[in-house]
Amino acid sequence: MDQKDRQIIRELQRNGRMTNQDLAAAVNLSPSPCLRRLKLLEQNGAITGYSASIDAEAYGLPVTVFVRVSLTGHTETVVQQFEREISRVDQVLECFVMTGTSDYLLRVVVADLADYETFVRKHLHPIGSIGSIDSSFVYGVVKSTNVFPVVS
Repeated sequence: MDQKDRQIIRELQRNGRMTNQDLAAAVNLSPSPCLRRLKLLEQNGAITGYSASIDAEAYGLPVTVFVRVSLTGHTETVVQQFEREISRVDQVLECFVMTGTSDYLLRVVVADLADYETFVRKHLHPIGSIGSIDSSFVYGVVKSTNVFPVVS
């Protein structure tokens, strides 16, 4: 991937609905080469899809919680069961495998505190093999972006 490909990606991260004409102009290419590069980025898996950025509060899910989960064991069965079950839970937008004191970091969205309690009781506890759950509630956002930094 070269700098021109990265420019294309950054522009699409800013506005995934832009036309090829606008994209080509933004990255200083003619439309045909720009479209060829775009198709290659999609085929090679660098671009994995397109989606809309939605305001969670407007959608009805104003509470974001970062949940650190530690498992009681780390056998292949325990890990696979946790990862399989957590991937099925709609409230979990992201699940990261972590180093440090917690095994996983989840980004969860819910309507309110009661909804979070329901999430923990009905979705986390039944998974089993969870040693600890540590929750941090977001009360403000300083920065949120999906645009990658420039790579030199």
